[in-house]
Amino acid sequence: MLHYAIVFLVIALIAAVLGFGGIAGAAAGIAKVLFLIFLVLFIASLIMGRKPRA
Repeated sequence: MLHYAIVFLVIALIAAVLGFGGIAGAAAGIAKVLFLIFLVLFIASLIMGRKPRA
């Protein structure tokens, strides 16, 4: 998932350089959402992995 966030970030940067403001904004928004989802899942996996199994 982090890979997709980075891909959309690169697409946003390229679109911004070429002057496509709408596309750059949309790709940056998607990258932000994917990064937040990745971060939440990463923290959840850290918390779940620390619980001792009974």
